[in-house]
Amino acid sequence: MQIEMIGSNAGVLWNILNAQDDKMEIAKLKKESKLSDAQFWASTGWLAKEGKLIYSSEKKGKKTVEYYTLVK
Repeated sequence: MQIEMIGSNAGVLWNILNAQDDKMEIAKLKKESKLSDAQFWASTGWLAKEGKLIYSSEKKGKKTVEYYTLVK
């Protein structure tokens, strides 16, 4: 995977999260982005390295739901 493609895909994730203006379930973000697993995780790594991504999780019954949101 080329570095330019990872950066471009990171922009896709950033735009989705920016339009959401709130935390988004990781599963929903992955689905909306239409990126492959490798593309998705490389792009989240890019955003995290740049300090633009916040990870959080919460318990909902027996399930743990994971979220990403943008640093504001």
